[in-house]
Amino acid sequence: MSTVRLPDFPWDSLSAARGRAAEHPGGVVDLSIGTPVDPTPALLGEALAAAGNAPGYPTALGTADVRRAAASWLSRRLGVQLADPFGADPSVIPTVGSKELVALLPTLLGLSGSGTVLIPEVAYPTYEVGAVVAGLRVLRTDTPPADPGDAVLVWLNSPGNPHGRVLTDAELRAWVTWGRAHGVPVVADECYVELGWDVVPRSLLHPDVAGSDHTGLLAVHSLSKQSTAAGYRAGLLSGDPALVRRVWEVRRHLGLLVPTPVQAAMAAALADDDHVAVQRERYRLRRDRLAAAVRAAGARIDHSEAGLYLWVSRDEDCWTTIDWLAGLGIVAAPGTFYGPAGSRHVRMALTASDERIDAAVGRLTR
Repeated sequence: MSTVRLPDFPWDSLSAARGRAAEHPGGVVDLSIGTPVDPTPALLGEALAAAGNAPGYPTALGTADVRRAAASWLSRRLGVQLADPFGADPSVIPTVGSKELVALLPTLLGLSGSGTVLIPEVAYPTYEVGAVVAGLRVLRTDTPPADPGDAVLVWLNSPGNPHGRVLTDAELRAWVTWGRAHGVPVVADECYVELGWDVVPRSLLHPDVAGSDHTGLLAVHSLSKQSTAAGYRAGLLSGDPALVRRVWEVRRHLGLLVPTPVQAAMAAALADDDHVAVQRERYRLRRDRLAAAVRAAGARIDHSEAGLYLWVSRDEDCWTTIDWLAGLGIVAAPGTFYGPAGSRHVRMALTASDERIDAAVGRLTR
């Protein structure tokens, strides 16, 4: 019996940099992993507690409240009009965060065994992991290939992790046209869509991109960053009802169920825009301070027009930059974690506390 050969877990290779950074008298400023640190808004906890009496199993389909709130949020915030969320083929379902969905989507869609998954040149590592788990190959490309070959799935990521790049409407439409022409589903990871800085990100499912329906298209969203709720593991899959149904059918067989109290918290969060605006402003202020300090230190910031990261380069090997930062007591993520094209960049997260961001600013500008 063959075993799946997963990529090495990248964060383990940062141990030496972490050790060096820990020697700084002011302590480590860890900007390597984008995990939220600000308090989860009270409205989520209150909704979670109110639904705490949940003796029965939740459904993979999701409660009516969470599907209604998700459809309303997509319309209100992203201009996306779903097909009937309550139809026999649902157009939106809750997921156990977004990472498990990204890792399992090729399998859930029944694509296992042979074929190629197209992912961005610089990409979140879990797209590759999901392909490997399903026994599929990976091709890195930022443009639709002239020859589709044996492509079975396309991953887009806008705003992108790690580089914060936002795809234009024309780029998104090109992928929609290509996917539909070749019968290949196109999936957009839009987990940072509420965090546009220099541009307003557009959803793949927006009518100006998708047209009058969502045939062949899916979008992934998450409350982890916009609602500082990573610990809740709360995500959404929406789009083509035929594809959503395929995923839902397998998820209910596997028992991939979002707990009922978490679904209640999701519904409350998706119905409230104010807490998202507050958190976005926190990140904006941190971004402004950190970006100015990075530039003052002589480094360059590429893309980074949206999302939670600065894509930083000193025009040198990324591990040289990692070592330079570690000497300042700062830990970042090397660009090679995200593919060979990231070899001359590092990713710096905005998710540290204000105090730690200010510490980084002081060290970079000293």
